[in-house]
Amino acid sequence: MQATTLLPRTTDLFTQGLESQSGSALLRFGAARPRPAGRISWSGEGAVAWLDEPRGHLWSVGEPTAAAGLVLRATHQLPDSVREFTAPRGTEALLGRHLAVTDPIAWDFRWTLAEPPAHPAEERVVPLDETHHDELLAFLTEHSPAHSTGPGSADVSLWSGIRGTDGWLVACGALSSLRDSGAPLMASVATDAAQRGQGLGAALTSWLTRYAVRRYGFCTLWQLADNAPADRLYTRLGYRNEDPCVAGRISGR
Repeated sequence: MQATTLLPRTTDLFTQGLESQSGSALLRFGAARPRPAGRISWSGEGAVAWLDEPRGHLWSVGEPTAAAGLVLRATHQLPDSVREFTAPRGTEALLGRHLAVTDPIAWDFRWTLAEPPAHPAEERVVPLDETHHDELLAFLTEHSPAHSTGPGSADVSLWSGIRGTDGWLVACGALSSLRDSGAPLMASVATDAAQRGQGLGAALTSWLTRYAVRRYGFCTLWQLADNAPADRLYTRLGYRNEDPCVAGRISGR
């Protein structure tokens, strides 16, 4: 009953034209049509926000001050439903004046519509299937314990990898998807620590990007803002970097 009386129609996400503006690729790709008819969303002058109810995660795009206002509105209207958020960089400081924001992490949402230049080692990349899940999990656990998605995830459409001369994995990565829109999202790219510096991660990333662009017309990814090597690689591969975001938890929710 509460949700039906408080919230605007989901079409409000697109009434401002924000999805076509620089800095709003997350809205364009992450909340692209078709979208759930019952999505809970908020719209204000210069920003929009929408709620991933199962996770309690509020997404917001636009100008930081306007976005902060929408996050505050959402937490006041649905105090038991909003536990964390992703918003434009700077929103966390504004929210911190009114809410207890914990564990803020700066991210960049990056995307490309173009195939990258061919990498010489791309020919070593091979697709992997469910018979390789145990091997992938062991590799990720050792070389990328904080990986964002794992083998068996329903969001993953493809795993790929590179093997060394001994047949063991030396690099892997996945093509996952954004929850609402199904947009292709590169995830869990990892390289054997002893093999780094040989361009294996670059080859795998280039291969996955090319696959996504050919199949879907574009590819997206999340990058930690302070990861300078990743920033250089994604820039070289043609990923645009116009969406500086911050994610955080709202303490006590």
